Amino acid sequence: MKLTSTVLDAPDPRALAEFYRELLGWPIGADEPEWVTLRPSEGGAGLSFQLETQYVPPAWPAGPGEQQMQLHLDFEVDGRAALEAAVAKAVAGGARVAEFQPQQLVRVLLDPAGHPFCFWTDDRP
Repeated sequence: MKLTSTVLDAPDPRALAEFYRELLGWPIGADEPEWVTLRPSEGGAGLSFQLETQYVPPAWPAGPGEQQMQLHLDFEVDGRAALEAAVAKAVAGGARVAEFQPQQLVRVLLDPAGHPFCFWTDDRP
């Protein structure tokens, strides 16, 4: 058994796949109206995006009665400069920086569909 993908629900799977394709540089595999996949060229588990017509973005951090996130993606970057560059690239592609930031060397962002994801580095002074 092996993990082949993490699947994110989205109201527009193709648009969300395009955001992550630009961010990660991974090629699109399957490209159907209700299902799109990305796979890293070097192999390994990828990301998939499926249509969810009733999708409700999670709140970060969630409060009482709000949609709680079910998972988030973590992307390690190499150093503080790379951390800020990754944030800038994601924001230019349609993400937004979350208001709440829990740690100094982690940046929480929300993708265009509202899924939280993080860039992090262990580049300590």
